[in-house]
Amino acid sequence: MAMARASSGLAYPDRFYAAATYAGFGGSPNSSSKGVTSKFSNDVALLLYALYQQATVGPCSLPKPRGWSPVEQSKWTSWNGLGNMASIEAMRLFVKILEEEDPGWYSRVSNFISDPVVDVEMNHNLKMEVPTKNEITLPEMKTIPTENGNSVDKDVLVEGVGSVGVYDQWVVPPISGPHPKPRYEHAAAVVDDKMYIFGGNHNGRYLNDLQTLDLRNWTWSKVEVKANSEDSVKVTPCAGHSLIPWEGNKLISIAGHSKDASEVITVKAFDLQTYTWSTMKTYGKPPVSRGGQSVTLVGTNLVIFGGQDGNRTLLNDLHILDLETMTWDEIDTIGVSPSPRSDHAAAVHAERYLLIFGGGTHATCFNDLHVLDLKTMEWSRPSQQGEIPSPRAGHAGVTVGESWFIVGGGDNKSGVSQTVVLNMSTLSWSVVTTVKGRAPIASEGLSLVLSSYNGEDILVSFGGYNGKYNNEVNLLKPSHKSTLQATKSGTPALDSGSGAQNATNGTRDVDVEFEAGQEAKVREINMDTNEPQIIEVNEVNERSIATLKAEKEELESALSNEKSQSLQLKQELIEAESKNADLYKELQSVRGQLAAEQSRCFKLEVDVAELRQKLQTMDTLQKEVEILQRQKAASEEAFAKQKQTSGGVWGWLSGAPPPTQNSNDV
Repeated sequence: MAMARASSGLAYPDRFYAAATYAGFGGSPNSSSKGVTSKFSNDVALLLYALYQQATVGPCSLPKPRGWSPVEQSKWTSWNGLGNMASIEAMRLFVKILEEEDPGWYSRVSNFISDPVVDVEMNHNLKMEVPTKNEITLPEMKTIPTENGNSVDKDVLVEGVGSVGVYDQWVVPPISGPHPKPRYEHAAAVVDDKMYIFGGNHNGRYLNDLQTLDLRNWTWSKVEVKANSEDSVKVTPCAGHSLIPWEGNKLISIAGHSKDASEVITVKAFDLQTYTWSTMKTYGKPPVSRGGQSVTLVGTNLVIFGGQDGNRTLLNDLHILDLETMTWDEIDTIGVSPSPRSDHAAAVHAERYLLIFGGGTHATCFNDLHVLDLKTMEWSRPSQQGEIPSPRAGHAGVTVGESWFIVGGGDNKSGVSQTVVLNMSTLSWSVVTTVKGRAPIASEGLSLVLSSYNGEDILVSFGGYNGKYNNEVNLLKPSHKSTLQATKSGTPALDSGSGAQNATNGTRDVDVEFEAGQEAKVREINMDTNEPQIIEVNEVNERSIATLKAEKEELESALSNEKSQSLQLKQELIEAESKNADLYKELQSVRGQLAAEQSRCFKLEVDVAELRQKLQTMDTLQKEVEILQRQKAASEEAFAKQKQTSGGVWGWLSGAPPPTQNSNDV
């Protein structure tokens, strides 16, 4: 056993200032230390600088540096790129990045932390000792202390190949083989009694290894990926992705953060027979690349919700990938959808209802529950029963029948130590168990899968981060009776045909029996006397049944009216569309006639212009003719006068005969 220092004792903003001081900044808003620390790589240092400025000063309002200084240019670009990010969000991201780069920073700054640092015991995997020739050993499972300090070690043994003999408690099995690197934000899936672990985040570095844990002999081994096929590809290291088993021999890895992320979600498949990765070709419009989303298999469809894109923008969009046609489809929903978030949990109930629980933004965690009806695509936020879990993000969930188990997560201050379960029919919460201290179960970014042995379900958890990167495996065998809690009314909240579930507490004080052909009765055993006294109480009340029937008839009547109105509206819509089509045809005809008239009008305008030009020419010619006529008349008059005066001296000199005189002139 080792001693570890709890990192959950300091809240924001004090936690940010402690981290800033450790990273090389001043640790307070009035600090004059603005330089980029040299403790980290250039990219990380620039991002930390920008987040520190955003948290202490606010959005960048400085003009872009004009001088040729690559460092100053990079610092300004990094800070300015954060836009209007809130101060508390910048603080949280600063601490998160520091913890990824230097997980042990908190334990080295206790000299200025006023809050006490609590020493708690951390659980580590037990190594199996090899027995000697004449020695037979029966390996034991290590138990995890519960909140009240009691460790459950009764009947916790490895029977043959790993049966767990205690209910509703986390235990650590004896693991052999080379353990994977500690990590969180990885993905896990079970195929043929083997748990596969892919990728994740280790000390701020993305991983791309594929590890497998045999759930029969609890042995780790690394899957040697082959690249001898023409279609095989080298998978990119990533974190915050999802791993889905498909067709019995494939693992589908979808989405996730990576250093060289594409603009849209990529889908890759690992063939468990050829041990090769390949990129799956998809059709339609793929969603934007993201990590921290939820991916839920519903029939042959993958339902993707939310997450955080490469620019740290939170999302709440909904997309579906049909695995048979590999076609993307963005879904338009009705109702009030969940707010943008990442690192939430999702489950499907009755192949119809998608449940979203928790998650968070950069500074806030949620404990709200949203339900999407996959038939009507309508969001709702139903009321929850029982002890509603605390806000959390980075938790993991798995369904066992109608029970949805939620494990781990964090709330920016500490890891969540409670393992809770939701009855998806009644929407009633109950606590399964609570671990003590900073056990790996109380981590963010852990994985949770469902396995079985001898017909009993077993939950298997791996990894996570709670101030320390973990690679521990933990098991829990749920008690089905204690997990199927019912509401007081016993009426299912989601599926009216699923029937009410029966309640019993963890000490088995109440036994529930359904007898064929008889009404359901609860036999409550009173332990105050020496002999148990059985009190029979009728669960089914005729008045309640009558009320439910009346409500059912009322709802059916309302539904019938709604259907009638819907049919009427559809008929009116069809008539309106028909009228609209006729009007459209008339409009097209009028448009054609108008175009013809416009063409004719244009030709007439051209003819009129030509005639006007000719008319102007004719006026000019007429004026010239009039001038010529006047000139001609003047010439003729002058000629006549000259002719009359052509006799006398000038005629004699010219030898012209004198003009003869008519008899009339005498």
